[in-house]
Amino acid sequence: MDSVTRVREHFAESIATKQSAVDALSESIAAAGELMAQALLNDGKILSCGNGGSAADSQHFSSELLNRFEMERPGLPAMALTTDASTITSISNDYSYEEIFSKQVRALGKPQDVLLGISTSGNSENVCRAITAAHERGMSVVALSGRDGGRMAAMFSETDVEIRVPATRTARIQEVHLVVIHCLCDLIDTILLGDA
Repeated sequence: MDSVTRVREHFAESIATKQSAVDALSESIAAAGELMAQALLNDGKILSCGNGGSAADSQHFSSELLNRFEMERPGLPAMALTTDASTITSISNDYSYEEIFSKQVRALGKPQDVLLGISTSGNSENVCRAITAAHERGMSVVALSGRDGGRMAAMFSETDVEIRVPATRTARIQEVHLVVIHCLCDLIDTILLGDA
């Protein structure tokens, strides 16, 4: 297969995955946006975490809230738990890599907060432990996953929202996660500030 055809196939697969996700995810994305907006209205914050590309997605999400998304507004309280190298390495060294997010959630999380946990497989141990820690702190959880939801799929409480991308290929799941993150940012802004 030549390079141009291969590129076209990536685009076609990405489009098809997003189209199949529309009906499957629209209600859960809307519910997650409402949950997050309500947390912010109640003086809560949103903590986010993930590994690799999902770490970048959690940072992307928090930066859109802390700075701005598409409309001018004051910054909103959000924090990616993936960015503090000293904290992450000290927890990894003194305890284990599996605890890098859960220890931060236990220290920083409050009942009015929301945890955004991102794992394409749903099996990231440190994200699963962060979900457990969030529940211990009385927090709600929004989870972005894919495939069959992995271990995370059995961890949710009634106040949590699972957004599971109906795909198996990591790249396609991550591409839908990015659209979901932008939808959440837009919903939060719209709920808090009205239509622009």
